[in-house]
Amino acid sequence: MAWRTPFHAMRLRGRHPLKLIAVADDPFLGDPASGNAMLDGRLSFRGEERELAELDFTRPDWSRNFSDYLHSFAWLRDLSTVATRARGAPIAEALMRMWLDAHADKVADPAWRADLWGRRILFWTAHAPLILSSTDLVYRSSVLHALARGARHLDRSADRVQVGAPRIAAWCGVLVAGLMIPGGDPRRSFGEAGLQRALSQSVFDDGGIVTRSPAGQVDAIRLLTMLCESYAARRIDPPEFVGVALNRMVGALLGICHRDNGLSSWQGSGPMTGEAIAQLVEATGVRTRPLKQARDWGYQRLAAQKTVLIIDAAPPPVARLVEGGCASTLAFELSDDGERIVVNCGGARATNVSVPLALSEGLRTTAAHSTLVVGDSNSTAIHADGTLGRGVGEVELARQETETSSRIEASHDGYVRRFGLTHRRQIVMASDGRDIRGEDSLLPADKRKRKKPTLFAIRFHLAPHVEISPTADGQAAILRLPGGAMWQFRCRGGTLAVEDSIWIDARGRPVPTEQLVIGGEAIAGGTSISWVFHRAR
Repeated sequence: MAWRTPFHAMRLRGRHPLKLIAVADDPFLGDPASGNAMLDGRLSFRGEERELAELDFTRPDWSRNFSDYLHSFAWLRDLSTVATRARGAPIAEALMRMWLDAHADKVADPAWRADLWGRRILFWTAHAPLILSSTDLVYRSSVLHALARGARHLDRSADRVQVGAPRIAAWCGVLVAGLMIPGGDPRRSFGEAGLQRALSQSVFDDGGIVTRSPAGQVDAIRLLTMLCESYAARRIDPPEFVGVALNRMVGALLGICHRDNGLSSWQGSGPMTGEAIAQLVEATGVRTRPLKQARDWGYQRLAAQKTVLIIDAAPPPVARLVEGGCASTLAFELSDDGERIVVNCGGARATNVSVPLALSEGLRTTAAHSTLVVGDSNSTAIHADGTLGRGVGEVELARQETETSSRIEASHDGYVRRFGLTHRRQIVMASDGRDIRGEDSLLPADKRKRKKPTLFAIRFHLAPHVEISPTADGQAAILRLPGGAMWQFRCRGGTLAVEDSIWIDARGRPVPTEQLVIGGEAIAGGTSISWVFHRAR
């Protein structure tokens, strides 16, 4: 017998509410630039713009990211950030009428994707004053009718969405509908069981999202926080498991932030500012320390005094869980008092629309991360269709803490199949944070006899504001930071060069920068290259 939800008998033409029981707060600020663009008659997202008056939902000519922004109604947050209710409501209502005309009675993707319905319900209920201020009772009834139909659609489809933030979004939509639509107690009970199941499938025990994406982590935290606001609007305590999940997820997120709370760049995500992360954490109400070791999520954090180093110590996410995973195993980012020194190019899935697709895909490669590259190839294959292939299957990790230093030693098998070599990286940070000593080794993993040496490059992408002065001996460089700090870099075992690089900023724009590159050849018996970052001032 096919599995059915308790609402299977309820059809899309079922009874709909005439009002919302309550209106929840949206505790997050939107993007003022996007909000002001709406006041000027344009919808803008990551550099892609459309005139509001010319939007044609029946003939979409926009990107998937823009489509998700449009159909999720996330723009309501941006609009409410810059506009009063009197000024914003006519704009929101006009766009809502266009959406209802095109999609309210036609069940088809992308508009009826379950994860987008979940987000839509959260935004509609949190920003109800913008979309339900009209005195047109027919229009108001159409909005509420669409909300009820969407909720019933979610009852049957929430568990079919991809695990991670999309499934969490779908179940949060079910729950908010149960909280805000009259007679929703049975749906709320059903939704709480579904959300608990979704969280167990989408979040590791250490609090990291299974897609390993910081952007997905931020997204999930926002969704759960908005859900808690809906419970608060009804003066009902959220389930205990929601608070437990939020505590773990915030700690994991802070673990991959630099000292200024700025987010490091991993798995296609961009570098959110410290202010944005601080506002996110404040909205959750969670008070916790950054997680140092997230073995399941895959990130390790070394912190001493003002210095923070974050390393990716896990295989890429499983291909079926995420689109756009990156071959970044054993890459790291380094900062001094919040000023980034070593970074990853980042942003493969957060680029501005002006960035060519080929460049966005290139940001997923091993060479776009601060780690070792063998034979100018990826540690995990990236197929032409964008999926991840064979490569890193296992990462061995050891961590040791003493009074004088913190040490991480990790190795991966991503180059064994093609080159017969294991990459091992060791990083030691002194307790005062002024010395970071590293060693990258390529070790024979089998008895294959290589006929010729294998070329390698160890890349350290530098933040755009870092001023580089190479030394004459080709083995060192002086790195000057805007705040006046000066770091010395020195290597042994290869030839040091300075090459061009790019860094994707918090708005998805590519910023020119440079990288330190240690080049060399791995001989048959293996090779070790040592390097050090020392804070001289």
